[in-house]
Amino acid sequence: MEADVHMLDILYRDEAMIAIDKPSGLLVHRTALDRHETEFAVQQLRDQIGQRVWPVHRLDRGTSGVLVFALDATSAHALAQQFAQHLPAKRYLAVVRGHPPEAGEIDHPLRRIDDAIDPRGAREGAEPVAAQPAVTRYRRLAVAEMPVAIDRYPSSRYALVEAMPLTGRTHQIRRHLKHIAHPVIGDASYGKGAHNRYVATLCGQSRLLLACIHMHIRHPISGADIELRCGPGTAFERLAEVFGWDAAVLRPEAVHPLRGSQ
Repeated sequence: MEADVHMLDILYRDEAMIAIDKPSGLLVHRTALDRHETEFAVQQLRDQIGQRVWPVHRLDRGTSGVLVFALDATSAHALAQQFAQHLPAKRYLAVVRGHPPEAGEIDHPLRRIDDAIDPRGAREGAEPVAAQPAVTRYRRLAVAEMPVAIDRYPSSRYALVEAMPLTGRTHQIRRHLKHIAHPVIGDASYGKGAHNRYVATLCGQSRLLLACIHMHIRHPISGADIELRCGPGTAFERLAEVFGWDAAVLRPEAVHPLRGSQ
């Protein structure tokens, strides 16, 4: 896990909102599944800046990257409304198993996962409540093939993917990439342990290789367009070296709109 008690990296701050680069392994706030945890982004950021913060959206515990908070109740309501309507444009980088098509759109409804239900339990038969529309666009940025036999094949294939969720379902990108048989590396719920462990040895970290690196959002008071960017983290950088990927594809400024994006 990347999470620790170091200072959180602040990407943007004014009187109404603040955005941080959340490390992998850090929960946004307490959930029923993690009652034993003591460190949360809400608590750490509150203590770091010395004032209350309001979470307005979520990132999975293992996902790193852009995370937005409000600094007052009015702004919290305005920002939360944007996320509820799927208005912020978000882009992620993911390292996945296999070589997916160069680009595509995954339009696959997802059943709701309650915080109190472990997704692994749902997979074993504890069905969540209802299916909801869910759409993710993606683009393949780079590929690699290692001469290591993990499955029934003599080599192991991986790819760097840029993904943009057009809806905001729980674990959406992870579940959608699993749906097309290209799960995110490091995903203990939807991926494969042997591949996760192998790639962890290559990058020196055991983490979910999914990062929100770019977000456009409207300011809750002025309505101005705010652009938030951050890097995907050292695990991605190390894999770029190992796999021979151009490090430029990891830079937030290298992200370009996916065709047909909002």
